[in-house]
Amino acid sequence: MQNKLNVAVVFGGKSGEHEVSLMSATNVINAMDKDKYNIYTIGITKQGKWMLYQGPVDKLQDGSWEQEASKLNGNELIELLLSPMIDGNQNGKIDAIFPVLHGPNGEDGTIQGFFEMLDMPYVGCGVIGSSLGMDKAISKQLFIDAGLNVADYILTYKHEIKDNLQEVIKKIESKFEYPVFVKPVNMGSSVGITKAHDRAELESGLLVAAKHDRKILIEEFIKGSEIECAVLGNNYPEASGVGEIIPSKEFYDYEAKYFDDGKSTLIIPARLTEEEESSIREAAVRAFKALDCCGMSRVDFFLDRSTGRVYINEINTIPGFTKISMYPKLWERAGLGYSKLIDRLIELAIERHNETK
Repeated sequence: MQNKLNVAVVFGGKSGEHEVSLMSATNVINAMDKDKYNIYTIGITKQGKWMLYQGPVDKLQDGSWEQEASKLNGNELIELLLSPMIDGNQNGKIDAIFPVLHGPNGEDGTIQGFFEMLDMPYVGCGVIGSSLGMDKAISKQLFIDAGLNVADYILTYKHEIKDNLQEVIKKIESKFEYPVFVKPVNMGSSVGITKAHDRAELESGLLVAAKHDRKILIEEFIKGSEIECAVLGNNYPEASGVGEIIPSKEFYDYEAKYFDDGKSTLIIPARLTEEEESSIREAAVRAFKALDCCGMSRVDFFLDRSTGRVYINEINTIPGFTKISMYPKLWERAGLGYSKLIDRLIELAIERHNETK
């Protein structure tokens, strides 16, 4: 049998999606083939402290891993990750990194830049693809340039809301009818997103979004089905089948995604015609390429069933890997089980690293 690969799973982080990361990491680690990989688990606390964790996987989700990890010597983590960069030794202990980090400082290109400096293969999109995917405003413009439909929107800033909230509201109301969506530009998992049905809700939604980011999107409401498609690959990306979400709440917000005890419904395959599914799969790959993505992404759409028009909502470069997440479920439906999916993602990481070098 060939030697095992040493893979570091990095989880946690300072973002508002810390708890989602703990759930995703638990599932990723449990799905990894222990005959193929030596797994090193590296946790990042909400305060930003990095710790090497060597305890049971079931302690990740409730956060109790931190107490056990804090007893370890930090030099072990430095030796594990940083020694190749510090002493120039190219034969480090880690063969690949699997970041299971959602949101800012995990999905936005920042930590990917760190991995690039370490000269280590890592799962998922590179610096550019990650940062573009995270910024909903810039990615919208690139989607438009790629010929994809997006919901009409206004971009505003935290300082504008702080300085003259009523003027911002007036600008929005002159362009859109209610309801509208209010979104922090650089957040995932629907954190900080609200649906405003009137001026009072718009005002409170803008204030909520401004707590999460300096850039805020206000989007027109598209009445349609929420559709998701998974993309996998580097130079020749492939789209999975298509799934549909029926949220337990008015829209698929953070609580509905992760903490509603399974009340939201995932329909795989989605209730689409062959033509609609083919169109969405093609659009998902086009969006993936437009942002120079690689490895993996989940692409989210709205389908207006009254017109048949498809709108791209956003792209997620580190999609959820929780027990209810669409990305692994879509590939499982396509015949690529969870463990094999992990294998493929690690292979793609090493393939891209070798090609770059």
